[in-house]
Amino acid sequence: MNKPVTFAICGCGNRGLEAYATFQTQHPEKMKIVAGADSRPGQLALLRERYGVAENMCFSSDEELLNQPKLADVMIISTQDRQHVPEALQALDKGYHILLEKPISPELDQCIALREKAKETGRIVVVCHVLRYTKFYSTLEQLLRRGDIGKIQTIDAMEHVGYWHYAHSFVRGNWRRSDETSPMILAKSCHDMDILRWLAGEKCLRVQSFGGLDYFRAENAPAGAALRCLDGCKARDNCPYDAEKLYITGERCSFKKVGDGWPCNVLASEPTEEKIWDAIRTSPYGRCVFHCDNDVVDHQTVNMEFENNINATFTMTAFTDHNYRTIKITGTLGDIEGDMLKKQIIVHRFGHPEEIIDTTITDPSLAGHGGGDGGLMEQFCDLVANGGTNALTSIDASVESHVMALAAEASRLQGGKTIELAEFEK
Repeated sequence: MNKPVTFAICGCGNRGLEAYATFQTQHPEKMKIVAGADSRPGQLALLRERYGVAENMCFSSDEELLNQPKLADVMIISTQDRQHVPEALQALDKGYHILLEKPISPELDQCIALREKAKETGRIVVVCHVLRYTKFYSTLEQLLRRGDIGKIQTIDAMEHVGYWHYAHSFVRGNWRRSDETSPMILAKSCHDMDILRWLAGEKCLRVQSFGGLDYFRAENAPAGAALRCLDGCKARDNCPYDAEKLYITGERCSFKKVGDGWPCNVLASEPTEEKIWDAIRTSPYGRCVFHCDNDVVDHQTVNMEFENNINATFTMTAFTDHNYRTIKITGTLGDIEGDMLKKQIIVHRFGHPEEIIDTTITDPSLAGHGGGDGGLMEQFCDLVANGGTNALTSIDASVESHVMALAAEASRLQGGKTIELAEFEK
């Protein structure tokens, strides 16, 4: 029996400590965390308490961890976007395999540099495009490869970013500014670019994009709005973005609803109601959504042309009640509709009764991202343990999806100019 694959975690935030590390709890025979780094003492305490990491293997900065001799088989890099590639390059030089939180980088040259470094070192580098590992999208891919609807003609995909999720992460939160992190199409929707490329099965040739930040601006603040929700805001009663509603009393992401889960665990380590109140009073998460320093788009549409005459559209919008994805694929012999909220795929083969496929996940341990988080970790651990190279998500494919996203943003900033990807990547 193989020993468990050992991991060091660079950045013990929500994705590193909550999404990926929890796989050890479910499969200790496959994964063992032996080291980690984070600037927040509370996160390091959780690393020690939950996973038994020795105190001398808990580091207060990424630099301190990366300056150590190689401590594990794998390094999970789940820091902020612009730290990813410099840290990954250093870790590869140390001899680590890499599990890299998306996006790779908002800089095209850094994405390419990591791809080349991975090839040079021969190490496994997997970017966390977790949607490929979900039952929903893997079923879609199997249907398409099997030819159930003939040759693909069009793909129309939509990411519905729940209003509460958008306000938390992209207005008040860490990904609110493209100059500090990444543009929205990369930070949130590089998953979707990756999926569209995977499902199309062909190379994307050109993109065109439109969108902007329309609503979450100072000029749209209601009368009487304060700079912070608890500072006597006169618009609170009718504001769905009020921090008390979102984090304390509401039905979407409040402490009442999720307890110490996401997003409350972003506001505080081991959150309590008292800690959440304190965060609303003092942290960025208590700011009025119309008076933040955000600049990422709240809606965007991308038109894409793939080889083999496949056309695709993608739309991201912040103005939905639920947080989910939908897709419609047409082919010469039928069409497919998919709804992740309903956990349902409907196949129409021309001249045949419709087929409804249930993609509900029966194993609760695989719940994250529709089963994608757990699916990714299981395959990655097996890949490293067995010395394999055939990952479902390759660094080449990940860079390709990032080129699509970055080109789309370039198009948007140029008023919808068509961008040829071959020229853009040069």
